[in-house]
Amino acid sequence: MAGLFKRNGIFYAKWYIAGQPRKVSLKTGSIQIAKAKLRQIEGQLDQGEENPLPTKTPLAQAVKTYLDHIRVAKSPNSVLKDANILRVIFGPIIPELEQIGRKQNPRVWKRKKHPTDGRRKCPRIQAAILEEITTAQVAEFISSSARLKGLAPRTANRYREVLSRLFSWSMTQAGVKMPNDKNPAQAVERYRQKAPEIRFLTLAQIDEQLDALADQPELHTTVAMYIYAGLRREELLWLQVEDVDLAAGTNGMIRIRAKTVHDQAWQPKTRDNRAVPISTALRSWLDKYAPKPSIGGWYFPSPDGHRWDVDNFSKALHVANARAKLSWTCLDYRHTFGSHLASKGESLYKVSALMGNSPEICRLHYASLIPATLIDSVEFESTDKCTTQTA
Repeated sequence: MAGLFKRNGIFYAKWYIAGQPRKVSLKTGSIQIAKAKLRQIEGQLDQGEENPLPTKTPLAQAVKTYLDHIRVAKSPNSVLKDANILRVIFGPIIPELEQIGRKQNPRVWKRKKHPTDGRRKCPRIQAAILEEITTAQVAEFISSSARLKGLAPRTANRYREVLSRLFSWSMTQAGVKMPNDKNPAQAVERYRQKAPEIRFLTLAQIDEQLDALADQPELHTTVAMYIYAGLRREELLWLQVEDVDLAAGTNGMIRIRAKTVHDQAWQPKTRDNRAVPISTALRSWLDKYAPKPSIGGWYFPSPDGHRWDVDNFSKALHVANARAKLSWTCLDYRHTFGSHLASKGESLYKVSALMGNSPEICRLHYASLIPATLIDSVEFESTDKCTTQTA
């Protein structure tokens, strides 16, 4: 049982745990407010909680502990993305955040500084203690970022998601006790996202794209594989020679699987290994291609004989396409694969299995591509029967 006492005009709560006294300031001189807080403490003590009041965890410590956790639980790419967002939200409050959050690769193409970048900087969430952060602060940070930087709703929701995971993990795994046991980020209203705009190449555009890269065999073959196998950008660049089995099945098989190369581990985005059959069209291009020797045995090595950095590859593709006045990207190629399969009547379940997505994601992207074979499915009965009944 807890009790109240007053000292210097401020009420305190006092209770005992295993014979040891505990006391805490209720930060009020009002007896009514003090009694209400005392009832809350007693209720939590009755539920077996030894510490019914919020903890005080330094923000830098909370973020560092969370980063230590995701380094083990997530892929390096996911850690990089979350760390970048946490740095945007809080700033480089710990050395670990700065080290993880920035790529240490001098060869990576960097975006040119926009003339209005200085004016578009948004205030960060300022707090010394994690438990001091409120829903209002999170909501204000996200809304001001959306307003000043023009964030897309999806990015704004991503900020909310990363913060919510930080609070949730800290509360359930790190002993943090937030006020009223509430995750402040979860109460922030999600932004309404627009329906995805899917770009994909027609058959004529596929020919145009491949013809434009005919003088660059390596780049030409990578684009053909993106289009005809629907791989993600990073999935293709992590392929090794043994992952492309030209003897399996009818035309061969591409195996996307987790691996560790030179102490660097990689996982598919969904953490599920999968295999994609090689189509007849793709096999015709692969038969003309021979991977160059490289450190790591990569199927598509970079010009210097290493694994391509994803941003450097995109830059090289952009430069090559710009000469032909084309603007297609690796994501467009992946959507081309899914869109053409859906258009010819393949089930979204099959499409999702081949692309390594959930059926729900494929539904959002490709359900509108109704093939002609489904036109009869919307008819309830024959026209002749309807005419007879009307007569």
